[in-house]
Amino acid sequence: MSFLNAFNISGSALTAQRMRMDVISQNLANTNTTRTESGDPYRRQMAVLSEKKASFSSYLNSAMGVTGGGVVVSSIETDQSDFKIEYDPDNPDADENGYVRYPNVDEVTELVDMMAATRAYEANVTALNSMKGMMLKALEIGK
Repeated sequence: MSFLNAFNISGSALTAQRMRMDVISQNLANTNTTRTESGDPYRRQMAVLSEKKASFSSYLNSAMGVTGGGVVVSSIETDQSDFKIEYDPDNPDADENGYVRYPNVDEVTELVDMMAATRAYEANVTALNSMKGMMLKALEIGK
C-alpha cells in the first residue's frame, strides 16, 4: 500500500465521519420540532456509510494484492419509526384529543452515535499522523 493511498483512505473516513456528525447534530437540533414544511414532526435522519466505489486503478491494485479504497456516505436515510406521542392540550400542534406528535429522535441514541463518530474521527486522525511520521522517518533514512 502506498503512502498516498493510506492518506486517501483516512481522508475519506474523516469526511464521512464529519458528515455523520453533521446529521446527528441536525437530529439533536430538531428534537422538539413538531411541525415541518410537510406539516408532520421532524423525522430522524441517518448517514449510511459504504465502501468507496472502485475505480480502474483500484482494480489494478486489487490484482496486485492491494485492497481498500476508503469510505463514503452513500445516502442519508430517513427513520420511518413511529413518532413519540404526548398529551399536551395547550400545545398549538395538539390534535383534537390533546395529543402532540414529537419527532422520533432519541437523545441518548444520538449522543452515543455522536461519541462513536467522534472516536472514529480521532482514530483516523491518529492513523494519518502515524503515516505522516513514517513518511518523515523514511525521508530521514535517505539523508
